[in-house]
Amino acid sequence: MENLHIGLGVITLLVIVALLFDFMNGFHDAANSIATIVSTRVLKPHQAVLWASAFNFIAFFIFQLKVATTIGKGTIDPAIVDHYIVFGALVGAIIWNIVTWYYGIPSSSSHALIGGLVGAALAKIGPSGLIWSGVGKIVAFIFIAPVLGFIIGGLLMVIVSWICRDVAPRRVDKVFRRFQLLSAAAYSLGHGGNDAQKTVGIIWMLLIAAGMSNANSSVPNWVVFSCYSAMGLGTLFGGWRIVKTMGNRITKLNQARGFCANSGGAITLFLATALGVPVSTTHTITGAIAGVGSTRGTRRVRWGVARGIVWAWLLTIPCSAVISAGAWYVGRAIL
Repeated sequence: MENLHIGLGVITLLVIVALLFDFMNGFHDAANSIATIVSTRVLKPHQAVLWASAFNFIAFFIFQLKVATTIGKGTIDPAIVDHYIVFGALVGAIIWNIVTWYYGIPSSSSHALIGGLVGAALAKIGPSGLIWSGVGKIVAFIFIAPVLGFIIGGLLMVIVSWICRDVAPRRVDKVFRRFQLLSAAAYSLGHGGNDAQKTVGIIWMLLIAAGMSNANSSVPNWVVFSCYSAMGLGTLFGGWRIVKTMGNRITKLNQARGFCANSGGAITLFLATALGVPVSTTHTITGAIAGVGSTRGTRRVRWGVARGIVWAWLLTIPCSAVISAGAWYVGRAIL
């Protein structure tokens, strides 16, 4: 009984840490959902986070758990997963999120978690512990997601510009203030639907390793509900340091451009979630904002800012992997 008690205690601790990561994911990535509607003054910051948080949670009722399945069974070999792997992955991702939040860098919480899993698996067993097809698909979407966001956001901006070519600018702004609320809601749905499922996958992975679930059973409802709730709460508290970078430093936005950027990002996230690919909401909205800005000419996009963000993207997986490998050794000593 004593060993069972210790086992349950460790499992409970790791579930709490996973939900803390989920909360931080929402906190860290809140700017992705609200930056455009805050920077264009459609909503005040406290109103924007309430709006985004609500739709983060509503995603619970809409999306299938395909992304959770990819995380739980398609990234590292499920046979090697134990509480040390989960501990290392979560600690690596959390530390990287704290560092990037502190410096206002819009990096990817999603890829921090992937890097955490990879680093812990490499520390335990080496490259044979990775499912290379799954890791390769995720790495590919580091580039595919922002490119899709760029293309779709840019195309939407061209279409909107053509439709509104003879409409007074004041009238356009008035109409798109309302449309921007809808596009921000759609983006927040996509954010919740893709990102919350990553933590669902981690907790499910832990429960399978502990013998409390199996790979052929469905994810317990309490896990899904808890993860969506934690992400919504994280968004509610917001990540204000990153809002300015995402809102106007990449390109100047108005209501119509904000609508197109959020819509382009939302469509990309919906597509990725339907395919079960865990993508970065940060990458996606950055690409969409740059795509919208580029329709006015390449000089309208501050490529130096975008270049700095890209470096953060490229560093996220290896840096979080290194941290998580160290955390795996720490976990072996203390758990």
